[in-house]
Amino acid sequence: MTDSWNVGATDSSSPAASAAPPRAFTEEDFRRAPPLWVNIWLFALTFLGAVTVVPWYGIVHGYSTAAWMSLVVLMGATGLAISGGYHRLWSHGTYDAHWTVRLVYMIFGTMSLESSILTWSTGHRDHHRYVDDNLRDPYSAKRGFWFSHMGWMLRDYPSARSDRSNVKDILRDPIAVFQDRHYVPLVLATNIGLPLLLGWALGDVWGVFLLGGLLRLVLNHHATFFINSLAHTVGSQPYTDANTARDSTLIALLTYGEGYHNYHHRYASDYRNGVRWWHFDPAKWLIFVLSRVGLAYGLKRIPDVTIQHARLEMQCKRLERKLALRMPVLTAGTLERLRARLKQEHEDLMATLDQWRQARERWYDLKREEFQRQTALTLALMREQHRRLQGLSVQIGQAA
Repeated sequence: MTDSWNVGATDSSSPAASAAPPRAFTEEDFRRAPPLWVNIWLFALTFLGAVTVVPWYGIVHGYSTAAWMSLVVLMGATGLAISGGYHRLWSHGTYDAHWTVRLVYMIFGTMSLESSILTWSTGHRDHHRYVDDNLRDPYSAKRGFWFSHMGWMLRDYPSARSDRSNVKDILRDPIAVFQDRHYVPLVLATNIGLPLLLGWALGDVWGVFLLGGLLRLVLNHHATFFINSLAHTVGSQPYTDANTARDSTLIALLTYGEGYHNYHHRYASDYRNGVRWWHFDPAKWLIFVLSRVGLAYGLKRIPDVTIQHARLEMQCKRLERKLALRMPVLTAGTLERLRARLKQEHEDLMATLDQWRQARERWYDLKREEFQRQTALTLALMREQHRRLQGLSVQIGQAA
């Protein structure tokens, strides 16, 4: 695994940061965007079938255990193909994978019916580059929940168009190119042929087709769509407030671990979304296991010191805002004392980081154990400062 050493800076090593001339659109272009009838009918009919045909068949005929298992297994396979494949492998290049892994990702990513790898990735890279820009972010959360959830796919909005100039690296992947060229037949094969074949093998053709095919498709769609809508609406912002992305364990449970979205938008080149060991992030665990058996390599991760620095910077920022709100009720002496305390905490953070940076710059000369000791000491000092800042927050709230 490799580390990005740019302490405190917003991650720009992801392919999403590749330069391209900005596109000039206006609100009038958005108002005139024509409907995408294929998408409208697809979403309408699959949802209608999921809420009518699926329960009707269950009441009249019942579903076998094999059919329910097909729903669970295929949900997991398609979800991880999007999370671990489309998103972290192709869109952000957070690791490399053996061609067999990429092939499996391609098959089940096609089954998810969320466009080809190239189309998905070019839009997602635009999302990161222009996040929350209503004229250029394909699914800007600032246009509202419905737009970011699925409204952006129902009309031919100019922000969702791309010449694919930002995915030249993916164009070198023969698996991604093959899928893009043969997308429609692959969609039919994976969403109709595969469920029917699996149902025939398990002795429950229609049960597997309806649960593992139809219901799985609709549930998987909205689990992915929640990343663009809920993950930009619900949760906290422990790493950055420069955009609308949020961290939420609840949303992570609904989105295959993609709910730690504030971290992801700060450090998109990290193969993890949930950086704590207890964070629910199946793609992180899958990628790590694949690396252990030689099927994934070049895993990128942000150093713990960099992550903790971002958290402390945001903590200080929130305290400054809280102090500003409390100014009308604070005496001049109390306000000055709290400001001095906050300033000192920031200076302490910079001093701690400077010591670590000096050790990092000399890490070729240091013994590995010595650098690890310096890193551990830095993290301990940062954790202690986090506790002090929590105490300072309480003081600001109670001060008069």
